[in-house]
Amino acid sequence: MVRLLGVDPGSRITGFGLIDLEGHHSRYITSGCIRLDPARPLAERLQMIFESVARLIREHRPNEVAVEQVFMHRNPDSALKLGQARGAAICAAGVARLPVAEYTPRAIKQAVVGTGAADKLQVQHMVRLLLRLEGELQVDAADALAVALTHAHTLHGGVAAALGGRR
Repeated sequence: MVRLLGVDPGSRITGFGLIDLEGHHSRYITSGCIRLDPARPLAERLQMIFESVARLIREHRPNEVAVEQVFMHRNPDSALKLGQARGAAICAAGVARLPVAEYTPRAIKQAVVGTGAADKLQVQHMVRLLLRLEGELQVDAADALAVALTHAHTLHGGVAAALGGRR
């Protein structure tokens, strides 16, 4: 069994999702959001991301971490903040000596929905379907689970295979 932590970093909300991958079957463990107060200084928010991801790693003991890569926003300042949030999450994994995989937003959408042009609602719907989840799923948590599912796809040659044939 391999436990995967997916992270969708953000300077205001960082999503996380944990799945277990056993053979070609994925099982939902937990997901949620690290909510950061935008009124706080960026350094404090980055520290909170680092500490929260480190706590998730200690509590759930993933074998690997997957993180969404930065894409260029229209606003360079936003891209820089997103990159710093990614760095805080990646550092937490590094301190725990966990391997980190990185995936582009387009690759994540392609792996989970089947098209790199999917919107957030499509990703959210497919994550719920693929992991057999009931009820609402926060968008940032769904994105983080999608990152974990993409890594499962990479490890085991396809989302359909990694999800026990369901797509």
